[in-house]
Amino acid sequence: MKYTIGLDLGGTNSVFGIVDAEGKIIEQASIKTKGYDDADTYVKAAMNALLPIIKNVGGLEYISSMGIGAPNGNIISGCVEYAPNIAWAHDCVVPLAKMFSDKLNGLPVTLTNDANAAAMGEMKFGVAKGMKDFIVLTLGTGVGSGIVCNGELVYGSDGNAGELGHLLVKPGDRLCGCGRRGCLETYCSATGVVRTAKQFLSESDEPSLLRDIPIDEITSYDVSMAAQKGDAISNKIFDFTGKIMGEACANMAVFSSPEAFIFFGGLAKAGELLLAPIRKTYDEIVMPIYKNKAKFLLSTLDGANAAVLGAASIVK
Repeated sequence: MKYTIGLDLGGTNSVFGIVDAEGKIIEQASIKTKGYDDADTYVKAAMNALLPIIKNVGGLEYISSMGIGAPNGNIISGCVEYAPNIAWAHDCVVPLAKMFSDKLNGLPVTLTNDANAAAMGEMKFGVAKGMKDFIVLTLGTGVGSGIVCNGELVYGSDGNAGELGHLLVKPGDRLCGCGRRGCLETYCSATGVVRTAKQFLSESDEPSLLRDIPIDEITSYDVSMAAQKGDAISNKIFDFTGKIMGEACANMAVFSSPEAFIFFGGLAKAGELLLAPIRKTYDEIVMPIYKNKAKFLLSTLDGANAAVLGAASIVK
């Protein structure tokens, strides 16, 4: 039996999976994405994690190919291009597919956007199975998106289509890693929620469970837990975040009329805290011809599995 390697390269963690033909992840390993001076150092650390699990399935001769889902990953060039949330790829183009292929004795390696990989995982193995038109929004360190139209991922003329996390929702406001101000991901990512928490806490003397946490240590998980306990400021944070995402989804509906918006990633684990204000705002402002058509769903694949399986399934 031949296996495929899938790599979900996120802004914080990189997760490897060796996947069989039925979509079962039989071996897994992970490293931190951050903390490396350059791409060569990152790839060296990645190989140190990857080689033992390859050995566990019998060696490289049992691996047919590798797929990588990465922020700003371009399927045409095989490069990670100016990724805002990755220090070793922030200001440059990294030929990551070739770098891994060279380390794996010429193994075929395909690379695409991490959210595109997640979309493929959802379409083949998750909640989007049977759908042909949907948008996956990955809510992690940043906001990524995978757009599927008529059963095919949208790549555009140069491989860079679908960066919906960089829609300008509040032009001139919060600085984004891409260098612009007011991008969607500065509000609706896990880091965006933390920025909102710090803003709301500084602008008000209202009591909050979040005040028991040093302000520089607050996480989106802390905000979610506090909101579930009825904390007023935390619930306002999710209402604010969901309103912005709902507005963005209403705009997204215009160009692809999706069957569903599917939310994946750490922030999506907040569930109805996030989905309720998204749906409410969407229903209030979406064009009438799109009203009551799109579903708002959470990923049914645990952890990084959607992206790992998706990355494994995009190989050429």
